[in-house]
Amino acid sequence: MRNNYGFIIILALAMLFPDVLFSQEEKSDENYTAYELMSKYYNEDFNPFKKRNVYVGFAFSLNDLQQENTTGLLQNVVNGQSLDYNLVFKGGYYINRYTMVGFNFSYTSDKFSGTVFRDPDTLQSNSISRGYDFTPNIRPSIPLSRNERLSVFIEMGLTFGYSTGLTRNVKNIDEVDKRYTEAFHFRAGISPGVTFFVIENFAFEAQLNVIGYDLLVSEQSVNDNAPARKVNQQIDANINLLSLKLGLAYYFGTKK
Repeated sequence: MRNNYGFIIILALAMLFPDVLFSQEEKSDENYTAYELMSKYYNEDFNPFKKRNVYVGFAFSLNDLQQENTTGLLQNVVNGQSLDYNLVFKGGYYINRYTMVGFNFSYTSDKFSGTVFRDPDTLQSNSISRGYDFTPNIRPSIPLSRNERLSVFIEMGLTFGYSTGLTRNVKNIDEVDKRYTEAFHFRAGISPGVTFFVIENFAFEAQLNVIGYDLLVSEQSVNDNAPARKVNQQIDANINLLSLKLGLAYYFGTKK
């Protein structure tokens, strides 16, 4: 009978004062720092590189430059503006743990408009070029931490590209010099990088071109004359910081 009374008293206290009985547990949750809460997410069955996961990435660069009385190697810019940007879209599917097959698409645009001085002439110059790259690739990843939040990867891909460019220089109002360029680009390369998950399934990525073979075939015609053709081949095996690419990625299915 006494046990029944004790049970009734405890039940009544739980109904009347729930905060008193459970405050200890809630207090412990509140004591978690933001870092501890985020680490808890990655320590509980976090598998970003498992089979059938889907990867989506995006990278970009933008350069908006205003120039006035600027001295250059081949010409001086009296007054001009250039706008250059590059967009990269990435997608991939993990065929097994830590190995992804993917496809990248990039779009590049360079534009300049202004007044330039090329001794002995002052020209009104306008130029625009656009390029497209398609890169099928395979990318194995190697975790550097137990919870796989930090990892390195090695991307091996084949790039097929196409670009066009048009430049118009006007002198003395009616003298027009027009140059049209068309180019085809191929690259086989290896690009290592680093992946770090910053918040849940979102990751920050940094990537460098290290080893590659480049083939560029271009044709340029001046004032609609017969085009001049140029074939350029290059093999590189170095760390070029100018090839550094930064971007964000999202991994679907990491907590399934």
